[in-house]
Amino acid sequence: MKKILAVFGTRPEAIKMCPLVQEFQQHPDVFEIKVCVTAQHREMLDQVLNVFEIIPDYDLNIMKHGQDLFDVTSRVLLELRPVLKEYKPDLVLVHGDTTTALSATLAAFYEQVPVGHVEAGLRTYNLTAPWPEEANRQMVDRLCRYHFAPTQRNADCLVGEQISNEHIVVTGNTVIDALYWVTNKIENDLNLKNTLHKQIADVGYDKLFTFHSSPFNRSVPKLILITGHRRENFGQGFLDICEAIKELAQKYPDVDIVYPLHLNPNVRKPVNQILKGIKNVYLIEPLDYLPFVYLMSQATIILTDSGGIQEEAPGLGKPVLVMRDTTERPEGIDAGTVKLVGTDKAKIVAEMSLLLEDKQAYEKMSKAYNPYGDGKASFRIVEYLKRKLASVTE
Repeated sequence: MKKILAVFGTRPEAIKMCPLVQEFQQHPDVFEIKVCVTAQHREMLDQVLNVFEIIPDYDLNIMKHGQDLFDVTSRVLLELRPVLKEYKPDLVLVHGDTTTALSATLAAFYEQVPVGHVEAGLRTYNLTAPWPEEANRQMVDRLCRYHFAPTQRNADCLVGEQISNEHIVVTGNTVIDALYWVTNKIENDLNLKNTLHKQIADVGYDKLFTFHSSPFNRSVPKLILITGHRRENFGQGFLDICEAIKELAQKYPDVDIVYPLHLNPNVRKPVNQILKGIKNVYLIEPLDYLPFVYLMSQATIILTDSGGIQEEAPGLGKPVLVMRDTTERPEGIDAGTVKLVGTDKAKIVAEMSLLLEDKQAYEKMSKAYNPYGDGKASFRIVEYLKRKLASVTE
């Protein structure tokens, strides 16, 4: 039996790693899977663990008020050392591009434990966008042994960096596994759906209903869902974004604009300064994972600077406008599910107006093929490791 240690610490990591943990749990004769959380995000992490009913075996609980990247990196590295020495895993699994992923990879490397990187090979090749994530993921891929690439493009990036094809497998993205698991859970539980309606209403948006098949039905109001939190957009970027949202709200008074506000004051200050008090703009508090997925499923269009939403929303048939100048997920752009609009006010307004007014343009994006997978990424990862680890004798 091979011992696997899954290490993650943020909400996005948990969303994408929990389906994989569940898949390992289906093979107790082959694998022993243990979960170590760093709690780089505390409350947001716990929400996701509760949804997937996963109890960590190790909780480093590193979250401290006012911590910076120096603190997170060093705390994860030091706190993970005794866990690795005690459990002695055959493989450590990390996800994505967080400080937790980088630090856990480095800790495993120091203990000479192989690392598998879930969501490997994403690249912008610009170390400042996104920062520090682009550097994190490049360093993780250089140190790890097994690379689980969501798409062929990601795999090609790794091969171009002289990483052996033998240790690269294209799996799809586990975020789609999580999305399908959650949407199925919601659709088959009326009480849960009613609870989610109430949770969303309690934080400030009480007009949810079930959309018809087309948002161009006259009886169906349209809903724009917005998320924004990227460091590179702080300052003038967020001011321009907010001015664009204000113009859209005034141009389309019958369209609801819902913005769950990130807790960072660099986000909340400009948003409240420019958008507070506008009748059809709903500035609500952050949502747990389940109600957010439900709200996303009810949206007409999503405006975001998030990475994961670029993958999730197309799985729900939602066009995505991305408030970034570059993305490590260009597959969505190629497929037509995603468009980059940056923080340019005129471009945001123009592209959003097109989707709100032009049915053909809307359906072209909403019905495009989602390049990020079919919900079976976790299965492919586990099957690959069954073969690979069975043959490892060192």
